[in-house]
Amino acid sequence: MFDKGTGARIAEVNVLNTSTGKSGYNNLQAEYHIDARIGDVLIFTKQNYFADTVKVKDYSSLAVYLNRSAIQLQQVNVQAGPITPEQRLAATKRDYTKIYGLLGDKDLLSVSPGEGAGISIDALYNMFSREGRNAEKLRQTIQNDYYQNVIDYRFNRALVTRITGLNDPQLTEFMRRYRPGYYFVIASSEYDFVASIKANYRRYLRRPKTAYTLPPLVTPAGPPANK
Repeated sequence: MFDKGTGARIAEVNVLNTSTGKSGYNNLQAEYHIDARIGDVLIFTKQNYFADTVKVKDYSSLAVYLNRSAIQLQQVNVQAGPITPEQRLAATKRDYTKIYGLLGDKDLLSVSPGEGAGISIDALYNMFSREGRNAEKLRQTIQNDYYQNVIDYRFNRALVTRITGLNDPQLTEFMRRYRPGYYFVIASSEYDFVASIKANYRRYLRRPKTAYTLPPLVTPAGPPANK
């Protein structure tokens, strides 16, 4: 027995001889044996496959190919909910293990048994070498990105739309103009956070046009042409 789509062997297929009423299953190697005579009708059935009917014409081996009754989809991993800023930061740290590993976590103050405290040479190298400075800059960039992700996670378009009813382009302009700071986002309660959006929305309605857009650049006139 074979899958007609993939050619793979199929086990546990039921084989029924309608002439004798006898039936049985094929083995794990997809092979089957059943008593039959020329002219007998065999029916092959298996769950998730269309049944197939074959009439015995001779006593030679018979290969049967079954069609699936449904398309088998590839495995899809579904994640429960959006990725939180903390999960994203943890994934970033795993990607940059060098700057968050032993080199990145060296303490400036080192303590040796029996010798007291001193300045860690590794920490000084990490602070003042080009590699160390670049690593520190990257860590600061990643940390700043984390702060912005925290803001985006709470101050999101779905929430602001639900509270204000705004849609683009007004929604984008409102969120750009009244984007909250990181410390307010993490410290405010749900009530205070929603109240802040509502208050800013009232301000926005009073001045719906961009309040902080720079005036258009005026190209200075050139010197008068010589006549």
